[in-house]
Amino acid sequence: MKIRNNISAVLLLLCFFAVGGSDSSHDIAASLEMFVDELPDMPKLKGYVNLSNPAHLRIGMFQTKWKFHRDLPWSRVFAYGASKETATVPGPTIETMHGVETFVTWENHLPRKHILPWDPTLTTANPKHGGIPTVVHLHGGIHEPQSDGHPLAWFTAEFSEKGAAWKKAKYEYRNVQAPGNLWYHDHALGFTRVNLLAGLLGAYVIRNPKLETPFNLPSGSEYDRHLLIFDRSFAADGSIYMNSTGNNPSIHPQWQPEYFGDAIIVNGKAWPFMKVKRRKYRFRIVNVSNARFYRLALSNGLNMTHIGSDSAYLPKPVTVKDYLLGPSEIADLIIDFSYSSTDAAILTNSAEYPYPSGDPVDDLSSRVMKFVIEGPAGFDPEGDRTRIPDKLVECPRPKRDAAIHTRYISFYEYESSTGEPTHLFINGLPFDAAATETPKQGSSEVWHVINLTEDNHPLHIHLALFFVVQQIEILDLEEFKSCMDQKNDAVKCDIQKHAKGKTVAVAGPDSGWKNVYKMEPGFMTTIIVDFSLLGSSGRRPYPFNASDEPGYVYHCHILDHEDNEMMRPLKVRY
Repeated sequence: MKIRNNISAVLLLLCFFAVGGSDSSHDIAASLEMFVDELPDMPKLKGYVNLSNPAHLRIGMFQTKWKFHRDLPWSRVFAYGASKETATVPGPTIETMHGVETFVTWENHLPRKHILPWDPTLTTANPKHGGIPTVVHLHGGIHEPQSDGHPLAWFTAEFSEKGAAWKKAKYEYRNVQAPGNLWYHDHALGFTRVNLLAGLLGAYVIRNPKLETPFNLPSGSEYDRHLLIFDRSFAADGSIYMNSTGNNPSIHPQWQPEYFGDAIIVNGKAWPFMKVKRRKYRFRIVNVSNARFYRLALSNGLNMTHIGSDSAYLPKPVTVKDYLLGPSEIADLIIDFSYSSTDAAILTNSAEYPYPSGDPVDDLSSRVMKFVIEGPAGFDPEGDRTRIPDKLVECPRPKRDAAIHTRYISFYEYESSTGEPTHLFINGLPFDAAATETPKQGSSEVWHVINLTEDNHPLHIHLALFFVVQQIEILDLEEFKSCMDQKNDAVKCDIQKHAKGKTVAVAGPDSGWKNVYKMEPGFMTTIIVDFSLLGSSGRRPYPFNASDEPGYVYHCHILDHEDNEMMRPLKVRY
């Protein structure tokens, strides 16, 4: 989206002066010394009793305080935890076992008033008697719609008020999908961006020892680590800073097109460091930022070998020097520090914001964290016997000619008379319009996703996995946009005539099954979406009825876009 940096800067300074501050959030972040806090390892919650018995977890959402940096005052946050005393940002990592159910009762213990400004003029949950609406979505999970965390299934403290789609308090996660990495986060309608900014996010893992042990990948709490990356700005008192003035305040008093923080946070600490040995480590990296993309690389030139993307293993490892990670995407990779000629390496970021045509990164946003590499080059006192296998998990590739339906999905952005964005639609429709995407259980479909905006939009589809076929440039884009503005029909606007430009290759780490993908602006991205349970043995029916209410959704995972209409219902037919 178009950002007026000079206007935003003026509004930012005015807001700080209004509350008695004299420094901008950028100055506050710039005053913090980097790499002084050690990377935390978030607490673990076991989602199973043993290999045949499920666990029943109770996880609450609490208002508490969190220390994001040694030199920052404590910040008020919303956090997940088994208790208020153990709640953390990010929340505890839920470790589950393939084929063993995990039951979670999500409890809302939040106060009546939010710690961040939210915009009631959006299509939003709005409890009649106050309180903060929340609902938890397990991102990448394949499970019944009643446990998916539908945006209208929200509830307030003690379930005193519930949204129209609320079904039950105890969620059932069957964990029948292939092993891999997921994450959980708030998904309440219109509150997603502020509830995540406040801290409501955490990691979730499905393990399958029978399948994974023969790979001999780095394992154990020391060598297999989660890195949850997000950006935040802070006021002088340590509070999380979010601009309280919208870019179109006469339309939306608070809503801004994208949130970009000045400090880069990993596992709840600003620019942390991690001590590593000269051996292989596994990093499960999740981009949990509201809007920021990260093009990650290592300052000493080390390779990153990807073994998984989003919630699934890749068919075989892919080695790269850098990788673009969109909001909500997950990169599962191996870094071998034994090859380093230096005793330190910075994990860097070079992605513009907004991506791809926004501002270049600065000194603050260009650095993510630091690895302190112990011991002289070639020194490995323990003898690293882990390896990177030649092959991983080969799930059957989709057959395009087996798809039973073809759809065109178009992204629109709308502006006020001043040229500032006001809202976004998918297929020219608001979120509460009747579902137009009604796939059949067990089927696959071809979706041509047409991005008519200036932003790259990470598309996330609940329940389904998809395979990216190609990205092709739309020629005579303004002519095509003009037609779409009038007819909102890609076929009638002759998309096949326009979609004949250059192609953008699908990056190797994105070559497997995805649940999020980065939709290039001015391009048509073709994906094959599968509505069945996928695994190395082939396609299987869901072990639940995906056609039940309240259904699912698909949306852009830039949270500020999602909260302002860039989300649509997905109703699966039996």
